[in-house]
Formats: sequence, structure tokens, C-alpha cells
Amino acid sequence: MSYRALVTRPVLAWSVVAVASRLPVAMAPLALVFLVRERPGGYPLGAVLAAAYVIGGIIGAPVLGIRLDARRARPQLVAGLAVGAAGFVGLGFVPGAHPVVLAALAMAAGTGPAALPGGLRALLTGLVPERAVTRAMSMESVLTFAVWAVAPALTTGLALGAGPAAPLLLQGALLGGAAAGLRMLPAGWQQDAEEDGASPRGALLRAWPVYVLGAAGLTLLALAELVLPALLEQRGIDVGRAGPLLAGFSAGAAVGAFGYGLRERWPGPLVAQSLALVLGVASGVALVAVLSGTVAIAVALVAAGLLQAPASLTRNLALRQVLPPGALAAGYALMYAAVGAGYALSGVLAGGLLAVVAPSTAILCGVGLTVLLTLVGAVGERRLARRSGAGAPSGAAGAGAGHAREDGGGTGDGRAPRSVRRAPDGQTELPVRKVRR
Repeated sequence: MSYRALVTRPVLAWSVVAVASRLPVAMAPLALVFLVRERPGGYPLGAVLAAAYVIGGIIGAPVLGIRLDARRARPQLVAGLAVGAAGFVGLGFVPGAHPVVLAALAMAAGTGPAALPGGLRALLTGLVPERAVTRAMSMESVLTFAVWAVAPALTTGLALGAGPAAPLLLQGALLGGAAAGLRMLPAGWQQDAEEDGASPRGALLRAWPVYVLGAAGLTLLALAELVLPALLEQRGIDVGRAGPLLAGFSAGAAVGAFGYGLRERWPGPLVAQSLALVLGVASGVALVAVLSGTVAIAVALVAAGLLQAPASLTRNLALRQVLPPGALAAGYALMYAAVGAGYALSGVLAGGLLAVVAPSTAILCGVGLTVLLTLVGAVGERRLARRSGAGAPSGAAGAGAGHAREDGGGTGDGRAPRSVRRAPDGQTELPVRKVRR
């Protein structure tokens, strides 16, 4: 099945909602800095507001994600988007307010929509046939990296050309549009019968190794973004080249996501794929720390980007392997919080190290932390796979664990086989459970 199979009205509607909801997230940190930079102590205040926004997302993702009702998630997602839009619009209208008020609005803007990435991903995987899930998630990753590549230039242009509040007002309008666009999508996603009334907390907690591996991958991205300007200065290279170099990283990630989705199955179990990919990204970032030329650094960053997106994809596919369908949105939300925490941890570590060591040494220390987290997560995930009996599937097969296999030979989670019928739209396969009379 090719990417053309994803060009359907529901998937296109989902893409519009995804872009409208993720562009404000990508714009937020820089927009908050521009909002207050002309005030006394503007740049430190901007950093505090950006931190409040990120903390809101880290807290809101697990708290709200666990409470999502799989079958009727739309009202909850719309409410979260409304809170986020109000936070951004409030910031745009009162840029001169007391810092505590601005921090509260920034936290609300981050907290409200925090469960949306998980909910949207669960909706997307319900819109496509099971065999197309890997490709659909690859397409989602391409969209995400494209949004993050566009956001800095858009934010800067609006803030300098139309005024510091303009990006925040646009972000609020985009979240409002995303809330309206959710009406074009299903109200929820599939939930197995035995999940009704069951708490997903146990399954979510048992999946901790997957979150650790996800956090490890984002520590590398934080290192590349936060330490690169200081490293270029150390090498005697124009700091202004940091932007194009990071754009190359994002472009490489988009290409890597597209390439990973070209195949339905990749060799090896998902835990082995993820381990190899994260260690590959770590090697690329370590090379950035020891290379001296601009071209060499650019090549290392692009190579690291090529592996970064597939590494993230394997984490999301692994969640589909170990969680029941009704808990997937909460699992994705927890992953969102974990990678945010990994990014923040790496930022704090980098900031502390830069005060006492050279930028190149700070990057290598961060890579060491990433490798440690990766090994801990990989060992934990192997044990999890043995206990759940879900270690055999790989690639797209692993992504389909917990759902009916196409060959009818059973499920990937050790449960009894289920028969499958095709929905009236000819796409979505729905499980049919045999009832013992």
C-alpha cells in the first residue's frame, strides 16, 4: 500500500486539524520571547514564560490524556483547545501585565491542548486500514517536522512586521479553527469490549520503558538546538548559521519519516530498531561535537535527523504493541510528556554544563546521558515484551499488536484470535467477537 492510499477525505481533514493545532505549539516558545523582549529584563522573562508553557504541557498531557473517553473524546479535545486558545489570546491582549499573570496564561495555553496530540494520533490510526498504520504515522511525522521547520520564520516575521502580539493572536485563532475542524472527524476511536469500565493506569505504567526511550531521543534534539550556537562560536563559525543547520536537521527528519513509511515491515523487533536508531542519532550528535567544519557539521546533523524521526516512530508503534486500543491516546499523551521532560532535562543539563565546560564537552556529556537512558529503556522494554508475549512482532506487524492480524491467525498480544469484518466504508477493519451462548 502506497502513500496515495492515505489521500482520502477523512485523512485530509485530519491533516488540516493537525497542522492548525501543532503550528501554535511550535511557535509558542519564540513567540513568548518576542512578546516581552522590549520590557526590562525581557529575555529572562521570555525564557520563564516559555518554561511555564512547557511545564503546562508536561503536566497536562498525562492528567488530561488518561481522562480521555475513547468513544466520546471530541468534547474533551474541543474544551482543551478552547482553553489553549484563550491563553494565547489573553497573552496577546495583555502583554504588559504582571509576570505572574503572563505565566499563568502561558501555562493555560500549554495545559489545555496537551492531550490533543495523543487524541489526534488515535483518531488517525482509526481512519486507515491496519496495514497502513505505519505509513499514516510516518505521514504524521513528516507533517510535524514541516510545521516545526516553518514556525520560527513565521513567528519572527509576524513579531517584527506586525507587532509582538501578532503571533499569539494567530496561535489563538489557529487553535479555535482546529476546535471547529474536529467536527469533521469521528467522535472517538475503537475500544475493545473488555476495556469498558477498566482503568488503563496499570497498562500505562507497565509501558514505562517505552517512555524512557522516547525521552532519550528528545534529549538529543535539545542538545542540537540549545548548544549548537555556542559550539559554532567555539569553532569560530558564524552563529547565524545555526538556523540553517537546524533546518537541515528538520529536513533530514522529514525525509527519514517518509522513508520509514515506504515499507510496511522492517527487520527486527521494534525494541531493537529503536535502540539502533537512537544510538545512531547519538553518534551523529557526538560527531557534531568533534567536527570543525561547517559542511561536516551539516552532514552530521542531517544524518542524525534522518534517523531521529524513525526512532520516534518506533516508540509510537511500540505503544500500539503493548497498550490496549482504548488506552492508546493516554499512552501517546504520556509519551508527549516524557519527551517534553527529556527535552527539559537536557536543557537544564546543557545550561549547567556550559557554565563550567566547553560546548563540545557539554554535548558529549549529554550524549552519554542519552545512551544511559536508552540502555535502561531497552532493557526494561525487553522484559516487558517477554512478560506480555508481544516481543515477536516487528515493523508494521508490531504496530498491529492488539488488533486482528490480516491473516486471521490470531492477535499479537496473546489473546484468542478474532474474526474480522470490513466496515461499510471499505477501509476500517472492525473486530467481531464471538459470543458463547
